[in-house]
Amino acid sequence: MGKLNTEYKKLNKEAKKLNNAGQDQSRRMTSITRKLHFSLIRRKLGIWLICDLLLFLLSSAAFLFGLEYSCLSSIPEFRSVSRSLFIDKIQRHLWYSIKDSDHKVLLEKDITQILVIITAIVGAVLAVQLVSVLLSYYGENKRIRKVLRPINEIALRADELSRLSFSEDKYQVLEEAIEHIRPGEEHPLSFQDSDLVGVEAAINNLLIRMRDTYRQQARFVNDASHELRTPIAVIKGYANMLDRWGKEDEKILDESIGAIQNEAEHMNHLVEQLLFLARGDSGKTSVRLEEVSLTSMMQEVYEESFMIDEAHPYRFRPPDSPLTIQADAALLKQAVRILIDNAAKYTNPGDEILLGCGASGEGDVYIQVQDTGIGMEEADVQHMFERFYRSDEVRSYQGTGLGLSIAKWIVDKHGGHFEILSRTGLGTRIRVVLPA
Repeated sequence: MGKLNTEYKKLNKEAKKLNNAGQDQSRRMTSITRKLHFSLIRRKLGIWLICDLLLFLLSSAAFLFGLEYSCLSSIPEFRSVSRSLFIDKIQRHLWYSIKDSDHKVLLEKDITQILVIITAIVGAVLAVQLVSVLLSYYGENKRIRKVLRPINEIALRADELSRLSFSEDKYQVLEEAIEHIRPGEEHPLSFQDSDLVGVEAAINNLLIRMRDTYRQQARFVNDASHELRTPIAVIKGYANMLDRWGKEDEKILDESIGAIQNEAEHMNHLVEQLLFLARGDSGKTSVRLEEVSLTSMMQEVYEESFMIDEAHPYRFRPPDSPLTIQADAALLKQAVRILIDNAAKYTNPGDEILLGCGASGEGDVYIQVQDTGIGMEEADVQHMFERFYRSDEVRSYQGTGLGLSIAKWIVDKHGGHFEILSRTGLGTRIRVVLPA
C-alpha cells in the first residue's frame, strides 16, 4: 500500500509539472500573440495616418486651386505670383493670399471654415478606421492564434520530451530493440513500456517509410535490370548470328546490323531516362523559372508534331487570350512531348490527336493532350506514373515505362498536377494543371 501511495504521489507530481509547463507555455503564446497583434495594429494605423495626412493635403490643395480658378478665372503660374498663408490676429482666422510681382493683391480669402470642414471629414475617416480596428480585434487575434497553434503544439511536445527522464534500464530496452531491427521484417517494434509509447510510435513510422523506400529502390533496380537485359540479349544474339553466318550471307548481315542499331538506340534512350530520374532524385536537375508564353510554346509543339509524326493529323485549340506562366520552358516542353509521343504511340494511324491550353476556373492554367487511342482501365490510370509500369494491353508496344514518370517529376517541380480521363477503346485525355 505504501508503495502505491509513493507511485501515486510521483505521478501526481509529474502531472503538476506538465500542467504548470502547459500553463507557462500558454502564457508565453498569449504574450507572443499580443505582441504580434499590436505590431500589426501599429503598422495598420501608421499606414492609415499617412493616407489620412495625404488626403488632408490633397483636399486642401484641390480647394485652393479651385478657389483660385473661381475667383481669377484661371490658375496663375507659380513663378508669376506669390502665394502665402497668414493668421488674422484679431479674429484668429487663416487667410490665403495671392500677390503679383508688383505686390498687388489678386486674391485674399478666409479659408478657416473650409479647412475646419476638411479636418472634420479626415477626422471622421480616422474615427471610422479606429472603430474598424476595435471591431476586427477579436477576429484578427483568433486568426493569429490559429496560425501559431501548430508552433505552440510543437513547443509543448518538445517541452514534454525534455522533461522525460529515462532510467538506465529504459535506455537498455531501446538499445536492444534497435539492435534487433531487420530491414525485411514487417513486424512493428514494441518496447512493452508505457513510458516509451511515443518513442515506439516515432521509430515505427520511420521504419515504415524506410521499408517503403527500400522496396521502391529494389523494384526500380530489378525493373531497370530487366529492361536493360532484353536489348543486351538481342544484341548478343545477333552478334553470335553474325559471327556464324553473317560473314557470308548479306541478308543476315543487313538484318543483324538493323536489329543491333535499333536495340542500341532503345538502350541509349532507356539509359538517358534513367540518368534523368537519378539526377532528379538526387537534386542535381535544376528548374530555372522564367516567364513563358504557354500559347507560343504549345503552338511550337503543335507545328513540330507535324514534322515528327506524319501518321496522325494534329489539331491545336488555342486559348481565347494569351497565357503566360513562370516555368522552365525546356523541361515543360519535354513533358508535353512525352504526352504527345504516348498519344501517337497508342493511336491508330490517321486518327486525330488534339492539343490545347487554356485558363481553368480556379485561376490556374492547363495543357491538354487528347487522343482517340486504346484508352486505359481505371486500375492502370492509378499506376500510370509509376516507374517501369506497363499494363498488359501496351506490352506489345515499344517503350520503357519511364516517360510518364519523367513528365510527372517535371510537373511536380512546377507545382502542378495531372487530371486523367480515359476510357478503353475511346481514348485518353491528359490535362496538366499549373499555377498561373
